[in-house]
Amino acid sequence: MTATHRLLLATRNRHKLTELRRILTGVGSVELVGLADVPEYPEAPETGLTFAENALLKAREGLRHTGLPTIADDSGLVVDAFGNAPGVFSARWAGRHGDDEANLQLLLAQLADVPDANRQASFVCAAALALPGGREHLVDGRQPGVLTRGPRGGGGFGYDPIFVADGETRTNAELDPAEKDAISHRGQAFRAMGKLIARVLIDGS
Repeated sequence: MTATHRLLLATRNRHKLTELRRILTGVGSVELVGLADVPEYPEAPETGLTFAENALLKAREGLRHTGLPTIADDSGLVVDAFGNAPGVFSARWAGRHGDDEANLQLLLAQLADVPDANRQASFVCAAALALPGGREHLVDGRQPGVLTRGPRGGGGFGYDPIFVADGETRTNAELDPAEKDAISHRGQAFRAMGKLIARVLIDGS
């Protein structure tokens, strides 16, 4: 009988959990759980200055508190005209963590005087895997595009309604989940992570 490998994704964001479960379909005998599925532990503040630093911090904390191999990601939007802000502050740009609508509206207001030719931005994701025994792995993904002047679409989350990826005419929020996974920053990082999981957890290499 094939053993099932329990794997923690250190997030309370159900969108991320659903996204990674979709991407890991077919990887093998992996049970992916989120923070709501394990005993609660004090989550360390995201004090890193880069997405990679924050991802590693969260993955290490998840492993330390639960003993489970832990994946964590940190991702956000970098806007060229703002010197790559909001960056690691994307989820709390308006002051309160996770208020997607407030973050989006504040960013649109700040971009109001930026001409269309200068509204380039990228979604960036760093994903870390921390394993018992001290092994760690880090992967990343990037989705370049431009920002619209108003939200479009009812899918996705975060800044998806105002982001049009290079080569697309629709915002990320107008794409269906499979289309978004195929090109998104998190899709890129999580697919790379899926290959890592298959190799280091399932194959043991």
